[in-house]
Amino acid sequence: MRVEVQLRVVSGDGEILCDDAEVLALDKRHDRLEAIGLSLAEGKDLLAGVQQYLIATQATAFVTERRCCAHCARPLRSKGRTSLTFRTPFGNVPLDSPRLHRCRCTDAAGPQTFSPLPALFTSHTAPELLYLESKWASLVSYGMTVDLLKDVLPIDARLNPKTVRNHLHRVAVRAEAALGDERPNFIDSCQADWRELPPPEGEIVVGIDGGYVRDWADKKDHFGVLVGKSLPRDRQDRYLGLVQSFDAKPKRRLWELLCSQGLQMNQTVTFLIDGGDDVRNLAAEMAPYAEHHLDWFHVTMRLTVLGQFATGLVNHDRNEGERIARDLLRIKRYLWHGNSRAGLLWAEGLVDELYGLEEDCAYPKLKAFIKTAEEFATYIRRNGEPT
Repeated sequence: MRVEVQLRVVSGDGEILCDDAEVLALDKRHDRLEAIGLSLAEGKDLLAGVQQYLIATQATAFVTERRCCAHCARPLRSKGRTSLTFRTPFGNVPLDSPRLHRCRCTDAAGPQTFSPLPALFTSHTAPELLYLESKWASLVSYGMTVDLLKDVLPIDARLNPKTVRNHLHRVAVRAEAALGDERPNFIDSCQADWRELPPPEGEIVVGIDGGYVRDWADKKDHFGVLVGKSLPRDRQDRYLGLVQSFDAKPKRRLWELLCSQGLQMNQTVTFLIDGGDDVRNLAAEMAPYAEHHLDWFHVTMRLTVLGQFATGLVNHDRNEGERIARDLLRIKRYLWHGNSRAGLLWAEGLVDELYGLEEDCAYPKLKAFIKTAEEFATYIRRNGEPT
C-alpha cells in the first residue's frame, strides 16, 4: 500500500499558509510483522519533515508581519538575504533570513538595515534540545547521550560529545545566574501568616546524604559531595547534588527544589539525614514544621562496627565480651524504638565499661574499640532523635 503524509498549516484568521506539502511517502507491506506501522527510521523521517515545513512557515509568517514600517506602514526595501540554521530535536532547519532597510520616517541611530529573524531566534538551538542534552548528560556520559539522542530522534548527525558538554555548561551557567541569593534562614514570615495559607497537599520527605569522591586529577585527594532526593506525596520526585567545597549557595539550591514541589510554610517536611555537620546545617531553618531524623542505615552501620569489636573481645574475655554484646543489643533496641535518651545513656555507659577494662584486658584492639564507642556516643548526642 502507498502511504502519503501531507501537511497543511492554517493561520488564526483561516488563511492557508502551507497547503498539501508532502512530508513523507511510503510503500508499506501488510503481510509481515516488521512492516506494520512506522519503523523507527520512518518515524524519524516523518518528524524531520514536519519540522522543516512548520518552522519554515512560522519564520515566513514572522518576517511577513515585519516587512512594513511599524510607524507609517510603508513596505521596507530589501537589502538581500542571509541564512541561519535552527537546531532542534527533530533535525537542523536551514532558514532564509532577509535583510531590510529601515524606514526613512525613523531617525534611529545605528545600522540602516536589519534582519527580523534574529529577534525571533535569539538562540540557534531549541530549548527542548538543550533540555534533552542537559538531562541525559547529567545522568550518563556525553558520548552515550549523543548515541541515545541519535537512536530515537532525527537529530543532526554531526552532534558530538563536545557540543553536548558545551551546551550543558551553557545551561548550567544560565541556571546559576537565575538562582537567588544564599540565606542562612528561609523562614521569613510569622505563624499568623501560616494560618492564612491553604492546606498543603501533603508531607514532603527529603533524604540527604554526604560522601567523598576521589579527585580525578589528584588520585590521592578527595572532595565532599552532598546528594538528596525529595519525595512529595502527590508530586514528582526531585534530586539534589552539590560539591560542598565549591557550591556557594547550597541552602538556596535546596530551597528552590522544595519550592518547585509546592512547599508552603504550613507544610510538614521530614528530613532524613546521615548525621554529618554539613548535611545537618544544609537542612536547618528550611521550614517551620520541619522534622530532622537520623536515618537508621547510618546508625546500624556504626553499631555493626562496634559489634565486630565486641566479637573480637569475646575471644580474649568471654564474659566481658558477651556482656558488651548484650549492651550493644540493648542500645540498638532503644534507638530502633525511638528512645534516643535511653540509647544515649547506655552508649555513654558502654564507654565507661570499656575504660574499666583497660588494666586487665589483653584485647589488642581495646583502644580502637573505646575510640569508636566514644565517637558513637557523640554521634547520637549531636543528632537528637534517630529513627
